[in-house]
Amino acid sequence: MEISTLATYHCLAFVWYFFVAYSIAHIKTEERPSEVFLYGGQWKYLTVLNLVLQAVFYGVSFLADVLRLIKKLRCAKCVISSRDLLFSVLAFPVSTFVSVSFWTLYTYNRELVYPKSLDGVIPLWLNHAMHTAVLPFALLEIFALPHRYPAKKKGLILLGFVAFLYISWVLWIYSVTGEWVYPLFALFSPSGLAAFFAGSLAVVVSFYNFGEFLNRMIWGQFEF
Repeated sequence: MEISTLATYHCLAFVWYFFVAYSIAHIKTEERPSEVFLYGGQWKYLTVLNLVLQAVFYGVSFLADVLRLIKKLRCAKCVISSRDLLFSVLAFPVSTFVSVSFWTLYTYNRELVYPKSLDGVIPLWLNHAMHTAVLPFALLEIFALPHRYPAKKKGLILLGFVAFLYISWVLWIYSVTGEWVYPLFALFSPSGLAAFFAGSLAVVVSFYNFGEFLNRMIWGQFEF
């Protein structure tokens, strides 16, 4: 794509994700089911955190495009490095995981991840914006321009560290409230939950590898 076209696309994507994140963050308090929005508010849900992540990523991408357009190449190079690291390690694997895992569990038993009580609170379009649209956006980004992936070890360490932080946040919320972020977790024994977290991490890693594979197949191989 031309830089101007990329800048337009990244700007629109940033505005979209900002709007979606704003919409979910400003659901009226009296409309929220008390059993859903407890300690941690929306910020305990990976879906909502992913919206913020995507908004940040597309904001950084737009900044990189603007810097290239105005010929600030030295600054652009630094921002592009940050953009590519953010996309490869987090933006692509997390958004793919959110979409695939949500709809898989929703199809099996929606009460495990998205209780029916939310239907009267979160509009259908917002549900799809959070859980469906994130996947085609991520794929389109790979096809739109090349991204430099970090060395495999570096990328997986960073991804694993972020996963550890989120799992720690989930466990902390449970220790404070006695309630799990997702009803699904209550079905597991401690060892079963550990296995579930390990399996989920393995799935996220597979999405990381898938993104790297697509990027390499389309644009060729290059690393930080």
